Amino acid sequence: MLNQLCLEDIKIGMNLPILKKKATSQQLVMYAGASGDYYQIHYDQDYAKSNDLPGIIIHGALKNAFLGQLITDWIGEYGNLLELSVQYRGMDVPEDELTITGIVSNIKVDSNKSNTVYCDIWIENSSGKKSTIGKAIVNLPYQKRSK
Repeated sequence: MLNQLCLEDIKIGMNLPILKKKATSQQLVMYAGASGDYYQIHYDQDYAKSNDLPGIIIHGALKNAFLGQLITDWIGEYGNLLELSVQYRGMDVPEDELTITGIVSNIKVDSNKSNTVYCDIWIENSSGKKSTIGKAIVNLPYQKRSK
């Protein structure tokens, strides 16, 4: 389990890694095609502005995927994502640098050797506003093993 995150590696209050994203309008069109979400506010500037938006905005589900990437990259191959939930608190626009991160909020180890880690996660825009917040619950292996 080379470079595998294990329960012994973490503690409550620990910061998760930082993931940076800068979605482009091209990425939003590609995401619309992949997800089937063709709502014009995600790719048509004039339509978005006519709906009182600053311009096109990033799909909420894409922001959810960014948070999922943060967690699955962090927990590694032998970690398990048990639950991911998000709340959208603001809109994000293409080309704005987004910071995706979080903290370990709780750790529970029970007699069944279930190693459950609770994380608070979020996306901040370049103004420092948390536009998307969420929670992740993961299970991690207990200890490192040598190959």
